[in-house]
Amino acid sequence: LQTKDGIQKNLENEIIKYKFKTSFFDIFVLAFFRFFVLLLAYAIVKLRHWWVIAVTTLVSSAFLIVKVILSELLTKGAFGYLLPIVSFVIAWLETWFLDFKVLTQEAEEERWYLAAQAAASRGPLLYPRALSEGQFYSPPESFAGSDNESDEEGAGRKALTAQEKEYVRQGKDAMEVVDQILAQEENWKFEKNNASDFGDVVYTFEIPFHGKTFILKAFLQCSAETVYQEVILQPEKMILWNRTVAACQILQRVEDNTIVSYDVAAGAAGGVVSPRDFVNVRRIERRRDRYISSGMSTTHSLKPPLSKYVRGENGPGGFIVLKCPSNPRVCTFIWILNTDLKGRLPRYLIHQSLAATMFEFAFHLRQRVSELSGKP
Repeated sequence: LQTKDGIQKNLENEIIKYKFKTSFFDIFVLAFFRFFVLLLAYAIVKLRHWWVIAVTTLVSSAFLIVKVILSELLTKGAFGYLLPIVSFVIAWLETWFLDFKVLTQEAEEERWYLAAQAAASRGPLLYPRALSEGQFYSPPESFAGSDNESDEEGAGRKALTAQEKEYVRQGKDAMEVVDQILAQEENWKFEKNNASDFGDVVYTFEIPFHGKTFILKAFLQCSAETVYQEVILQPEKMILWNRTVAACQILQRVEDNTIVSYDVAAGAAGGVVSPRDFVNVRRIERRRDRYISSGMSTTHSLKPPLSKYVRGENGPGGFIVLKCPSNPRVCTFIWILNTDLKGRLPRYLIHQSLAATMFEFAFHLRQRVSELSGKP
């Protein structure tokens, strides 16, 4: 509409006498198409997935690139340059805003809504099956006592401070949630399997207050005691063989079953996800048929948030090593991971990186137990 023929004449040339090489009208139609599809998908149909915005962005980008190459828009002055560039930028801004802001915020609000509903119903977080008597055992080095025994009782035990009691409580809370997740294995949702011959599988499970939880299940050709020693009892040595962990430090040994650790997870997704650090409380229990290390995020005066890392937050989770009653030389390893990596990362990228990290962990763990057993 930059000529002297008037608006009506120019509209006639742009629309009725449309030519691909000279008209701007198709760029307007492209914008309307993108607006209509996104409105239909996310406002009317109420989809919660990124594939619609991905398709519209792909179509818009491809059309604009072809338009610039084949048309004569660049001969029409500044407007011929500005319109394709602005259209291209807007399409990608829409993608970023929807994936990083809208969908993420809606998922967070839905999680809080479900948590509020669960709290209002006054029911338990999960509904586990009953646990058999005699299932719970303390680690060999701990004092075995009843649930009513206070933390400071027992010969040789020091009195716990208020903060240490809080660490113990957090560890027990995490252990309770882990037990409930394990009791509902039939409700785990298949997420992804590994392409290797080992049959590793990642499942997901939704729990109120904490959201999506990832669960790795892997079968190992070694005794449960070996994994217990390497993964649960010596977490600070994991950096020697596990590339998914950049650092691990025991900040405090609260009591026989409870420790506080500082962990740094290596970057993932080819460096797109930068390293994260965590401060976790861990509770360790040794039972008749399994070993468990449960934990969740906490705070500690020795490790305040650092500018070097993004401080992540872990919900209830941990490592479980199931003994095989028929063959003590094999075991089942389960990793329950509920984590918030913080930062502005798209959900699909987080989910992909978490599953890949869990498979990589299983790979390094197999290498480690193979070295310990002397196998090639």
